[in-house]
Amino acid sequence: MTTRRQYGLPEGSLTLCGEIKGPKLSDVVQIIIGLLILILVYLITRYGIFLRIKGACAKTIKDLERQLAFDEKSAVELPYAKSQFLRIGLRDFRPKAVESLLQGGIVGITGEGKYFLKKRSYDLSL
Repeated sequence: MTTRRQYGLPEGSLTLCGEIKGPKLSDVVQIIIGLLILILVYLITRYGIFLRIKGACAKTIKDLERQLAFDEKSAVELPYAKSQFLRIGLRDFRPKAVESLLQGGIVGITGEGKYFLKKRSYDLSL
């Protein structure tokens, strides 16, 4: 049987079977570290989704301002207001943004399904 010194390997280095010699973390600590990393990744992705929806809200408000939809008489249809079931490509956050703007009272909807701004962009802090 050969030893580490024959190959010039220092003590505590990798062996041929992949075992590491030296201080090891206990299984409990490894599980805790893994769970903390998992929670961190989840929070980062949720924050990214929040930023994308916030950007979609700002674009929706600018789109309604550009079309001068400030009351029910000048309301316009938003083609992206309803989510499509069979959409190919990246995820579209605009339907979620319109929904949150409706719930927040920033955008209104008419009986025909047209949208208008209830509050102007200078009243909002976007």
